[in-house]
Amino acid sequence: MSNENNQESIQRMKELTELLNKASKAYYAEDKEIMSNFEYDKLYDELQSLEEKTGVILSNSPTVSVGYEAVEELPKVRHETPMLSLGKTKSREELQEWLGEKEGILSWKLDGLTVVLTYNDGKLAKAVTRGNGEVGEVITNNARTFKNIPMNISHRGELVLRGEAVISYSDFERINSQIPDADAKYKNPRNLCSGSVRQLNNEITAKRDVRFYAFSLVSGADENTYKTVEEQFEFLKELGFDVVEHKSVDKSNILAAIEYFEEKIKTYDIPSDGLVLTYNDIAYGRSLGRTAKFPRHSIAFKWADEIAETTLKEVEWSASRTGLINPVAVFEPVELEGTTVSRASVHNVSIVKSLKLGIGDRITVYKANMIIPQIAENLTKSGRLSIPEVCPVCGGKTEIRVGNDVESLYCTNDKCPAKEIKSFTLFVSRDAMNIDGLSEMTLEKFVDMGFIKEFADVYRLSKYKDVIVNMEGFGEKSYENLIAGIDASRNTVLHRVIYGIGIAGIGSANAKVLCRYFDYELEKIKNATVSELSEIDGVGEVLAGAVYEYFHNAENIERLDKLLAELNLEKQENTESQNLAGLTFVITGSLNNYQSRNELKDIIETRGGKVAGSVSSRTTALINNDNTSTSSKNKKAKELSVDIITEDEFIKKYLV
Repeated sequence: MSNENNQESIQRMKELTELLNKASKAYYAEDKEIMSNFEYDKLYDELQSLEEKTGVILSNSPTVSVGYEAVEELPKVRHETPMLSLGKTKSREELQEWLGEKEGILSWKLDGLTVVLTYNDGKLAKAVTRGNGEVGEVITNNARTFKNIPMNISHRGELVLRGEAVISYSDFERINSQIPDADAKYKNPRNLCSGSVRQLNNEITAKRDVRFYAFSLVSGADENTYKTVEEQFEFLKELGFDVVEHKSVDKSNILAAIEYFEEKIKTYDIPSDGLVLTYNDIAYGRSLGRTAKFPRHSIAFKWADEIAETTLKEVEWSASRTGLINPVAVFEPVELEGTTVSRASVHNVSIVKSLKLGIGDRITVYKANMIIPQIAENLTKSGRLSIPEVCPVCGGKTEIRVGNDVESLYCTNDKCPAKEIKSFTLFVSRDAMNIDGLSEMTLEKFVDMGFIKEFADVYRLSKYKDVIVNMEGFGEKSYENLIAGIDASRNTVLHRVIYGIGIAGIGSANAKVLCRYFDYELEKIKNATVSELSEIDGVGEVLAGAVYEYFHNAENIERLDKLLAELNLEKQENTESQNLAGLTFVITGSLNNYQSRNELKDIIETRGGKVAGSVSSRTTALINNDNTSTSSKNKKAKELSVDIITEDEFIKKYLV
């Protein structure tokens, strides 16, 4: 190789190393993905090929480093035995050749978070994440909430094993279905699992239905007793552990075993991104040693993605309530993994540009992990696709914004209907009109179709019955349930309406205060002066101005009148206790009993209390479920001798 070519190769290696390490950091430390597995593997293979060709390996190359450093929030500990990555192949024949004449164990390569468990004298003593392979994070308290981990085992002495913490697809869908905000939903089970396992508060972990599947016994059993991986699996099952599904294989049946897993993954409820083949003879596997990064006793098999070539028909630009406009590729339908596929998310402008997309281009598509449609390559690379200069929903001006080195398209119109989704989401929420069946995703569909333009339109959806029952995700029964929920919400009380119409700064608690002060008479609230409103405890001049401005806007009054014509307001009496009057609280950290800090704040303010943003000598108590935290609020509370109490302690002392 010429010196010039060698320099070009090394420069490309530097670019690839930086890009892959950035993707690795996002994946392992930040629970997000900035490129697909397909793209990562392709770039990784390119880097590895260049390293072989040049004989040069950069010090920070991902081919010799493992994972990424653990985040700072959890205590760290060094693994007694380093946790290495596995070499990989997508070739079935190569897997068969690797096994040779030996016997092996073929098992799922589960897609979650690897965890090391240590038991001492039959009790779970420590649980540590993989981290960077050398150092992991201690998550012992969280592991104790995993659904299927035995707290006590019959084995005495020390026992160390490894396995994968996972969240099933069905639990993932269930958890996401409980989140009304489409932008707040989790992207995939692995991200949800990683965030759940690494929580500072294990009560949150307990609600996520995390499960653990053992895949390796590290130490604790007599080597003369269990000489094969199969025997170790049986030993772990006898102790009460769920072990990863596996099959005994040799060169005669390994291809059939791969086909078994390939068929099962189509309906398998546990996320998997491939298989692992391990020599069954433990002593033989250990005798092979390791490379700088990989052990030689095992190899990973990643599914060779079924790729289909098709033609890009159009790119739809889908606006969200945040103003973000996401590109979605629409192409000629193709068969992939047994289903017909015609759409794939392109995620952002940066990916559109990197793929050099243009309408009519020939592209290849695949299903990531045999599930999620993605564009693999653009064979034409015309680059003719124009980035919209106007929003597809409102026609307002768009702009490209850069965040974390990623270009994304946004609508700049504050009045864009897509952005107004947020106001409709608030309107139907539990503390407002409390309408079941109108998730943010459903609201977005109805707004896009022109069914909902103002609050009163929610109560007129029945005139679109013929269209709604034929929409994806709907049907006659779903429609009937939706209308029943809407009709049930017609009988309501004033403070729910005041909160639901979204007056700036007025939360559920403030709405109740307003209604109590004016004897639940809407006309009194509408005619109140700024001075009168300012006299209300907990309202103040700023909120008073917002209330006055809202009720002196002709368009707002017109919309409110239309809404009230659809409702039956019940007269309400003041029954709320004011037992927190004169008390001030600060809230920090994650919550278990409330969906958000605002919900807890509203409850405190409804009972006459106040919520401040920082701890001072006037603070009654700091509400924090982690009293061992080293956060600035905890430190300040301890300095000032302010009580630090958990949610449960707050409820028991102040609300019961």
